[in-house]
Amino acid sequence: MDFSSFTGAIDKKRTPCLLVGIYDKLKLSPGAETINRASDGTLARILKREQFKARPGDTLLLHQLPGCRADRILAVGLGKKKDLGPAQYAKSVDAAIKALTSTPSKRALCALLDVQVEKADPRWKARQLAMRFGQGCYRFTTMKSEEGDLPVLSHVDFHIGDKAHGEAVEKGAREGGSIASGMNFAKDLANLPGNVCTPAYLAEQAQELADRHAPIKATILEEREMEKLGMGALLSVSRGSRQPAKLIVLEYRGAKSKDKPIALVGKGLTFDAGGISLKPAQNMDEMKYDMCGGASVLGTFQAVAEMALPLNLVGIIPASENLPDGEANKPGDIVKTMAGKTVEILNTDAEGRLILCDALTYTQKFDPELVIDIATLTGACVVALGHHASGLLGNDESLCRDILEAGKTSLDRAWQLPLWDEYREQLKSNFADMANIGGRDAGTITAACFLARFTEKFKWAHLDIAGTAWHSGNNKGATGRPVPLLTQFLLDKAG
Repeated sequence: MDFSSFTGAIDKKRTPCLLVGIYDKLKLSPGAETINRASDGTLARILKREQFKARPGDTLLLHQLPGCRADRILAVGLGKKKDLGPAQYAKSVDAAIKALTSTPSKRALCALLDVQVEKADPRWKARQLAMRFGQGCYRFTTMKSEEGDLPVLSHVDFHIGDKAHGEAVEKGAREGGSIASGMNFAKDLANLPGNVCTPAYLAEQAQELADRHAPIKATILEEREMEKLGMGALLSVSRGSRQPAKLIVLEYRGAKSKDKPIALVGKGLTFDAGGISLKPAQNMDEMKYDMCGGASVLGTFQAVAEMALPLNLVGIIPASENLPDGEANKPGDIVKTMAGKTVEILNTDAEGRLILCDALTYTQKFDPELVIDIATLTGACVVALGHHASGLLGNDESLCRDILEAGKTSLDRAWQLPLWDEYREQLKSNFADMANIGGRDAGTITAACFLARFTEKFKWAHLDIAGTAWHSGNNKGATGRPVPLLTQFLLDKAG
């Protein structure tokens, strides 16, 4: 999708659709006021006649208003002016995009930058608009023989009322477009079925990403190389599959070579049947989404490369399948990790931490400034936080605060859980250094406690995205989260 700015009079601009904001009690935004004057009060009369409530999420599509050259006017409810915060603004924008994409409009003029949003500058509003337009027009049709009726919107003009904001708006729009591009890349990978998106396919996509962007270098480690490194935990998971595991390594160089990189480690389980501890059949198809952590790393790298952020970044994606087989892990098996620690496998469905622990140990070779791992790790996180916030745990409070703040700014929020030593007691094993599960209680926390044993040498945070990486039901599909959070975090780091 393409974005551009427009600084002229919106009533004189020919466009298939013009978006204007309406506040509670039919108070008009500056853009709506312009259209109302041009139409000699027609806009206000129609809104009153239709009893338009103007709540966040309400929309009303109007056609051929006098005095206005737009084919359609989309009135977008904003709620009470004094209560318009980032979340309400995002809700209104999403509703507007949904209504817009139900029309045949190929281009639109958006006059929603002129509304005042609490603690939001023009750059933030433009970034949110561009990102949400990119997301609202996303459809996954790769595996369909017929594409069907697709939205044809391909270009959005952002109206800038104050020319002094032009540079900030254009910068925000570029950032939002890049974030949307990264999210869509992540969603495309996650929405593919497990028989297509295998570990090898994921590795191929990483290499193609590097081929498209010169600052990115991709290295793919095969099982024989992982075996030499002593990655016994990771390789124990892949033994039950005919698909060989891959360790995907990405390096982005945007700063001086001496600058330490930020490392992102993403779980790349391209299908998870649970292994010998087999999952229930219901909704098992959704376990193709168990690689969303890895997909989010790839999506973030794409966004960072498009924005050319001045920092160094490392991405590590352990990719595997977890299937039942004669060679698969068995409950009670003990494996040795790359760090030399032994793990008793009490449940083979707790495999994500097994592939991540070796990947985290491998990350040490890059001497990172900090490490964030991203994983659809525990169903317990869904029970605790639902589908609104990702779970956050870590060994550095400053890092966790920065991630939480990035989540607030991007509206891709996380919520911090404790990582106290008392929880580690649940991982004790009579036969190994630790067990891979800690029982039913505090499942998200004990999973992070397991990973924490492999992150003692660097600043580390863990994002459990089991509840936020995809939607179920009629709207089944990947969300592209937490690409916005990660990208905002990196934007903040890059200054």
